[in-house]
Amino acid sequence: RGEHGRGKDQYGKRGADLTVPVPVGTIVKDEETGAILADLDRENMQVIVAEGGDGGLGNIHFTSPVRQAPRIATPGKPGEERTLRLELRLLADAGLLGFPNVGKSSIIARLSAARPRIADYPFTTLAPNLGVVRIDEGASFVLADVPGLIEGAHTGAGLGIRFLKHLSRTAVLVHVLDLSAPDGRDPLVDFDILQRELAAADPELAAKPQIVVGNKLDLTDAAETLDIMREELESRGVEILGVSAASGEGLKTLAARIASLLAARRRETQLAEEAAKLEAPPEETDGDG
Repeated sequence: RGEHGRGKDQYGKRGADLTVPVPVGTIVKDEETGAILADLDRENMQVIVAEGGDGGLGNIHFTSPVRQAPRIATPGKPGEERTLRLELRLLADAGLLGFPNVGKSSIIARLSAARPRIADYPFTTLAPNLGVVRIDEGASFVLADVPGLIEGAHTGAGLGIRFLKHLSRTAVLVHVLDLSAPDGRDPLVDFDILQRELAAADPELAAKPQIVVGNKLDLTDAAETLDIMREELESRGVEILGVSAASGEGLKTLAARIASLLAARRRETQLAEEAAKLEAPPEETDGDG
């Protein structure tokens, strides 16, 4: 709150600033209305979410010809009060998604210096991991390993909503499927399930550029499964690559393909921004000429 006004021509100070540092990628929402107040997706961004209180008026404000030294001042005003919800959404160029235990953590561990927890049981990863993938000197991108999604993720099943939100900032989705078809699962069915989950959670997610990765290519019959999947998915216009996180087979090709898609997306964004600037009305200028 602001300080009270005082005598001797002293106005009260306004309320002191309170700055709360948050990680880059934080979305600030009003808890009551759900309105997004700010998307802090760049370094050093700031937003005022609640105004502090003004200081009170000093006695000089109340002077008049008949009252030269009034003993009146006003109290400082309280600041605004607001309850906020802060959501952190990871800033990654590409995101690995798929059912639990398909090998996402193993892939990010192979491609980057990230060291996620890896074990042979579902839901080993309980929080997203980030890794920097270096293509060559001076070229790299950030890859996120999003914890395993399951059917019903868009309604919160398996904490799916908490995980799906991290994909909102990624430019490219990398959908990992298990070619070994554990427990009789069909990788194509898994693919279709998660496509529906993406569309239900956010249609913009489902529309993002996507690469499908068939993992565990080193296992028996995996190559045959990959051929069947490639025929089906490519008929739908979906690209699929075969890799083995265990042996490293195909991972360099995967990294190069992700980098290529990211470069294309950056060019599209740049062209769209330039077009928007050209279409924007010219700024009005003051003056006679």
